[in-house]
Amino acid sequence: MTDKKAKNPMRDLRVAKMVINCSVGESGDRLTKASKVLEQLTGQSPVFSKARYTVRTFSIRRNEKIACHVTIRGEKALQLLESGLKVKEFELNAKNFSNTGCFGFGIDEHIDLGIKYDPSTGIYGMDFYIVLERPGKRVARRKARQSKVGTCHQVTKEDAIKWFQQKYDGIILYK
Repeated sequence: MTDKKAKNPMRDLRVAKMVINCSVGESGDRLTKASKVLEQLTGQSPVFSKARYTVRTFSIRRNEKIACHVTIRGEKALQLLESGLKVKEFELNAKNFSNTGCFGFGIDEHIDLGIKYDPSTGIYGMDFYIVLERPGKRVARRKARQSKVGTCHQVTKEDAIKWFQQKYDGIILYK
């Protein structure tokens, strides 16, 4: 990349949103407890996801609530991303990054994020999914005068990996 491109503020990457998903695999008491954990973690009420089809081996039915997720934006997303990466020790696989410049990772225990363990709640794992974008992405989403974002302005896998390494001094594992 040329020196002129590197200085352009429109080329900077930012976190558009972060989605935290807690998939329990069953409805009922465990799912409500998982939603309370997400609400306690983020301060937002989670949305429930339904099963797309019946899987008899997992004993889930179509349209049964099996997971909950929260979308976080802004400063809160950066704080939760930092705490999630601390659990992973700032190490991610190269496979964790998608071709569109997004990346995700999972943690096994929510108590690693700093929430106090409650025996009545239990321990839940969750998935973090981070969407990166550049300024100007709004032109593709707005209602009036909608337009496409050019290929040179779209976020690539390499851009996301470079951003992760620079911002968090992250380590990429190639396996």
